[in-house]
Amino acid sequence: MNKPSILKRAARCGTRILRVIHGRDARATLYKAIVLAIVVVAWAVVEAQAPSTASGLDQSLQQKKTPPRVVKSYVCPMHPEVRSTRRGKCPKCGMDLRLAPAETSSAASAGSNATVKTGPAATEANQAGAPDSSGATRKMVIPDVEVLDQNGNELHFYSDLIKGKTVAINFIFTNCTTICPPLAATFARVQKEMGDKVGRDVHFISISVDPLTDTPERLKAWGAKFKAGPGWTFVTGNKEEMDKLLSALGASVSRREDHSPTVIVGNDLKGVWTRTYGLAKTSQMVGLILNVMEGKTDESSAKEPGKQ
Repeated sequence: MNKPSILKRAARCGTRILRVIHGRDARATLYKAIVLAIVVVAWAVVEAQAPSTASGLDQSLQQKKTPPRVVKSYVCPMHPEVRSTRRGKCPKCGMDLRLAPAETSSAASAGSNATVKTGPAATEANQAGAPDSSGATRKMVIPDVEVLDQNGNELHFYSDLIKGKTVAINFIFTNCTTICPPLAATFARVQKEMGDKVGRDVHFISISVDPLTDTPERLKAWGAKFKAGPGWTFVTGNKEEMDKLLSALGASVSRREDHSPTVIVGNDLKGVWTRTYGLAKTSQMVGLILNVMEGKTDESSAKEPGKQ
């Protein structure tokens, strides 16, 4: 409604009012008419502007961005492609799924097959190489850091322990009373099953995730409990160097108790690497190691956890 129309309505209203109160005091009547006219004009203006104001408010609300919703997801430590919105176990290896770094709803909706990683986890994944559909990792960048073995010998990790060899690597610490003893016991059974192949065709390496505590002497005594023989090396060293090594292998954790029961099996000469469940059955672990020795991987050979 335009202003001329509003004024005409107000004038007509004032005229009617004057007719109704005809014969009374003229001045008082005029004042009352003016007041009523103002009220009518104000009401008409408000009525005219209300639709446009509401429309502008709706547009303003629509333009406001909805804050991203945080989506919780759970991921398998060994198979990062396995994700779920609920707690549970990995269908490939049976490990408990762990809470993944927070993602926004927009990131989660980018694709059900996409894995979004941020922070240190992304760096570690890039360094260690991404697994293909079979679980194998075709590239592993391993730093040649200085380490100590259980006999106090100074070694370069890649040059002395990995280069040109087939290896099986797990992660332990000597004060552990939960997952580490079973991990070592698994290596001990595999060592017995493979006999003289250990130290010749395949080499076992147990890396300490607590180098400040695990001296060579402690590692040697701990390994003796599991009858560690030739070809099974326990590794510790300077914390800064060990942190680089653990990060490169994708095993860096803020708390030693949180380290994953993962075994890395690799053939450096043929460039074949894979990760498997550290508590797999002896026969499954042996089968996987033999496959890697030949330059191939078969994830099914060690994906099911179980009692030996």
